[in-house]
Amino acid sequence: MMGSLNEPAAAKERIDAKALHQDALVFDAHADTALRIRDLRYELGRRHRSRHIDIPRMREGGVDVQGFALWVNPKKYPGPKGMERALALLESVQQQIEKNPGDLAMVRTAAEARSVVGRGKIGIFIGLEGGHAIDSRIENLGRLYDLGVRYVTLTWMNTNDWADSSDDDAKWGGLNELGERIVREMNRLGMLIDLSHSSDDTVRDVLAISKDPVILSHSGSRALCNIPRNISDELLLEVARRGGVVGVNYYYGYLSEEYAQARKIRGEEYREKEKAIRAEYGRDSKEARERIARIRKEHHKDVDRLSNDRADFRMIVDHIDHFVRVAGIDHVGLGSDFDGISLLPEGLRDVSDVGKITEELVRRGYSQEEIRKILGENFMRVFQQVCGE
Repeated sequence: MMGSLNEPAAAKERIDAKALHQDALVFDAHADTALRIRDLRYELGRRHRSRHIDIPRMREGGVDVQGFALWVNPKKYPGPKGMERALALLESVQQQIEKNPGDLAMVRTAAEARSVVGRGKIGIFIGLEGGHAIDSRIENLGRLYDLGVRYVTLTWMNTNDWADSSDDDAKWGGLNELGERIVREMNRLGMLIDLSHSSDDTVRDVLAISKDPVILSHSGSRALCNIPRNISDELLLEVARRGGVVGVNYYYGYLSEEYAQARKIRGEEYREKEKAIRAEYGRDSKEARERIARIRKEHHKDVDRLSNDRADFRMIVDHIDHFVRVAGIDHVGLGSDFDGISLLPEGLRDVSDVGKITEELVRRGYSQEEIRKILGENFMRVFQQVCGE
């Protein structure tokens, strides 16, 4: 464990942050780029001016292993359509890997990841975001595993047929019996359980059942930004005691308490106005639709104004600091949520800027060994333990 988090690194050891970042194995546990590849025909080999990830910018940012989530919209793809959508997203990612064989390779084990990185390629680590997509069919987990999927985020922002979400009404008080069976099957397969988006009760139930450590691929500290989506110190400690890792999310709304609460208030005000309009003019009347469209436009402008005075990327390291203080250096990593988030802290445009996090870790006094753990070795340890050599 490190000493003072605010002690300049130069007082202990002189570290070249840029050289360390390029030499370290950098593992980002979660991004939503697969959605753009499938729906927007996004080519990873080309540099893009928009969004966050492509091969040229991953190279600049020094990312060695990138988690790609197969996110399935539960409203648009209900029931069996969810699995079909997940497989279509996976096919699109595989096509991009095949188009860029000199730069990309799918990784299924930690040893495979180290081998890929050692050959100068970027490893693509694939997960399913939203357990609803398996359509409550346990055998679909094995099907996904055989195709190279190595983690499943049990819930998204919806409570599903077997697990409660942090962003939806509770239905099961955590996991139901099917959810317990799914956890045990993931343990049997050697598939990482991702508890990002899970309710507190779901996290507790999984920790009581799983024989393997778990991850939260993209989360934040509830102590610093008090929203249900982030993890509490109590549960962080339980995750750590079982050897798990939490990846810090870069979304400003999960980092900044002030912004998250102001955005929540604006959202509540908008919903009250919409409710009043529907009551006065009729739920589906033309007048109601036109008035709601106007207030929705104003609402979006208001939320945009809230983002004008953003703090900078050092907020990410504030969350890292907090996780280290509470749980120790072995239980924190990176989980950007790139291409799935609308607002980043100032100074962090995309994946090419990830080295700034390393520079700030050096400034705050972390040692080379500690920085390597945060950048990727902690996730690699759990990857190896759960998914095998």
